[in-house]
Amino acid sequence: MSIFKKLAWYFRLEWQRYLVGVIGLLLTAIIAIVPPRIIGNMVDSIHGRTMTGSLLAIDLAVVAGAAVAQYLTRYMWRNAIWGGAARLEQLLRDRLFQHFMGMDRTFYQRYRTGDLMAHATNDLEAVQRVAGGGILQFADAIITGGTTLIAMMALINWRLTLLAVIPFPFLAGISWFLGQKIHRAFGKSQAAFSRLNNKAQESISGIKVIKALGQDQEDVADYNRQIDQTIRINRHVNHLDSLFDPGITLIISVSYVATIVLGGTFVMQGTITIGNLVSFISYLAMMVWPMFAVGMLFNTMERGNASYDRVMELLNQQSKVIDKTDGLTTRPQGELSYHVTQFNYPDDEQTSLHDINFDLAAGHTLGIVGRVGAGKSSIMKLILREFDDYQGEIKFGGRPIKDYALDSYLPAIGYVPQESFLFSDSILENIRFARPQATQNQVEDAAQKSDLAHQIAQLPAGYATQVGEDGISLSGGQRQRLAIARALLIKPELLILDDALSAVDAETETEILANLRQERANKTTIIAAHRLSSVMNADEIIVMDHGQIIERGDHASLMATHGWYYRMFTQQQLETRVKGGEQNGRE
Repeated sequence: MSIFKKLAWYFRLEWQRYLVGVIGLLLTAIIAIVPPRIIGNMVDSIHGRTMTGSLLAIDLAVVAGAAVAQYLTRYMWRNAIWGGAARLEQLLRDRLFQHFMGMDRTFYQRYRTGDLMAHATNDLEAVQRVAGGGILQFADAIITGGTTLIAMMALINWRLTLLAVIPFPFLAGISWFLGQKIHRAFGKSQAAFSRLNNKAQESISGIKVIKALGQDQEDVADYNRQIDQTIRINRHVNHLDSLFDPGITLIISVSYVATIVLGGTFVMQGTITIGNLVSFISYLAMMVWPMFAVGMLFNTMERGNASYDRVMELLNQQSKVIDKTDGLTTRPQGELSYHVTQFNYPDDEQTSLHDINFDLAAGHTLGIVGRVGAGKSSIMKLILREFDDYQGEIKFGGRPIKDYALDSYLPAIGYVPQESFLFSDSILENIRFARPQATQNQVEDAAQKSDLAHQIAQLPAGYATQVGEDGISLSGGQRQRLAIARALLIKPELLILDDALSAVDAETETEILANLRQERANKTTIIAAHRLSSVMNADEIIVMDHGQIIERGDHASLMATHGWYYRMFTQQQLETRVKGGEQNGRE
C-alpha cells in the first residue's frame, strides 16, 4: 500500500473526483445484488409451479432496470476514476518536463536521453495505472466483495458463506509473496528498457557515423544483444505475473466445490431452496472479479511503486544553478566584467580555469583563442550560467550575473556553438525559434546578415524548406549560419560565437564578420575560434592554455610578441596560401 501513501498528495487534491468514483462503484455493487436474487426467486417459483405471466414480467422488468442502472453507475465511476488517472499523468508529465527544463548540464551528463525518455513514458504510465486501475481494483475488491459477501450471508446462508470464503485468505498470502518479487523484478525490467531505449536513440542519431565507418552490422548485433537481455528480464517478470491468475483460479475452484457439496446437502435437508443455491452460485461468480482484482492490485501497486520511485529520483535531483525567485528582472546591458580565480567541473579535481580576468566594454569585441581543451568553451559556459560553482565573480551591467533571474538574463545573450541544434521544422521557424513573433522581413534580414539569404533563395521552398531532424538536410556551414541568424534575430546585448564559423570558408567568414561589426557597433561580442582570422579585428584577444591566459592584446601587439599567437597565425596564413596555390594550379 506504500504507493497509495506516496500518491496521497494527489488523492487529497482530487478527493471529490475519487469520491464520485467510489460512490459509483458502491451503487454498481448494490445494484448487482438484485439480479441474482430475482433469478433465484424465479427458479423457486418455477420449481413450485407458482410462476405467472405477470410475475415473470415484473421480474424481467426489475432485471432490465438493474441493467440500465448499472450502465449509468458504471459510466459514473469510469468517468471519475479514469479521468483522475489521466489528470495525474498530465500533472506528472508537466512536472517532469518542467524539471527537465530547469536542470543544469551536470544533470544531463549523469542521465542519458534514452533513460529520461523511458522515465517520461513507461514509468509514468505505470504510475497512472495505480491512480486508475489500482484505485478500481482496491475499491472494487472491497466494495463488490463486501456487498456480495453480505448478500450471501444475509439473503442465503451464513454457514454456506463462511465455508465458501475459507480459501480466500490464502490469496492474500500468495499476493504478498509474489508482489515482493514483482517489485524487484519490475525495477530491473524498467532499467533494462531504459538501456534499450537509449541504445535505439543513440543509434538513430548517429546513423550517418555508423554507416560511414561500416559498423551497421556490429551495431545491429549489439542492439539484438540488448533486446535479448531485456526479453530475458521481462520473461522473469511475466513468469511471476502469470502465477497470479492460476492461484486465484485454484482458490475459487475450491470455493465452488465446497459450495456445491455443502449447498447441495442444505437443499436436500431443506435448509435452503434450490433457488437460493442458484443465487448463491451467482453471487460466488460475482466474487471472481474481486479476487482477481486483489491479485491484479498487488501487481499494479508493485509496478507503480517501482516506477514512482524512479520518477521521484529524477524529481529530487537539484540543479546547482539556482534561479533566484527575487532575481533581477531587468535585461542586462553594458560592460561585462569577468574575474574567475578558479573553476573545476563537478567531480573533476583538475582545474579548468585559473585566474581569468578581463573587462569587456559595451560595443567591444573580445577574441578567445587557444589549442583544443585550453578552456575557451569553459569561459562561455560560466557566462551562460551552465555552472555557478566557481571562485570569483562575473558581472554584466555592473551586477553579478547570479543576481539576475534566468528568464531575464539568458534572453539577453545570443549563443552560437560550433554544433547548433536545429528542430525538425522549416528554416523560417528555426530562425525565429527564440522570437516566434518575428515577421518574415525580420527573419530575412537576420539571414542576410549571416550570409545565408542567397542560399535560401535558391531552395525550391525557400524559407518554408524543411531542414529534417537536427537539420540533416543542411550542410555544416548552412547550419552554422542559420544558428547565427537565429541569435541575431533576438538582438542580444551579448553575442557569443563559440567556434561558430569553423564550417564556412574564409570568404564567407569575412562577409559574416563584416556584417557583425556593422550590426553590433554598440553591442558586445565574444568570438572563440581556432581560425585566428576570425578574431584578428577584435578589440582584445586573449590566448588560453591549460585554463590560463598566456597572452593578451590586440592583433598587432600579439604579432609583435612572436609568441603562440604569432606562430599559429603565421602557420594558418601559410596553409591558406598553399591551399590557394593548389586550387589555382588545378584550375
